[in-house]
Amino acid sequence: MNFGVEIPFVNHLGFELMLFEGGHSQIDYLPRPEHLNSFHVTHGGALMTLLDVVMATAARSARQEMGVVTIEMKTSFMQPARGKLSGKGRLMHSTATMAFTEGTAYDEDGKACAHATGTFKYVKRLAVGSKDVNPLNTVISTD
Repeated sequence: MNFGVEIPFVNHLGFELMLFEGGHSQIDYLPRPEHLNSFHVTHGGALMTLLDVVMATAARSARQEMGVVTIEMKTSFMQPARGKLSGKGRLMHSTATMAFTEGTAYDEDGKACAHATGTFKYVKRLAVGSKDVNPLNTVISTD
């Protein structure tokens, strides 16, 4: 399944979109050795990225013509994340411009490892080129 946009960091991590519909999403992720911390479990930053993307995808699934940007995210880590992970996201509420979401990362045994809530702003998709305008309307130079 396709994310609908090119996200280089998500491609680098190897996220696989499994569900993208009706305010729900699921992303599967098999962490590689370079994604682990010194305890040889998935690094918290990789877990937070999984949760951020699965929540954003849940928000986008309800309004696929729009993009989203993260406004706020709170994450709780419950236990070490080992093996193949599955992130599940849910759109809890939305307005014309905002999406309120939650996401949980599960280990290969189905145990919850981390949980997050997030707020996202819906933004229009913008053209990609040598000079882009980001969703907050600031000019970004790629030179």
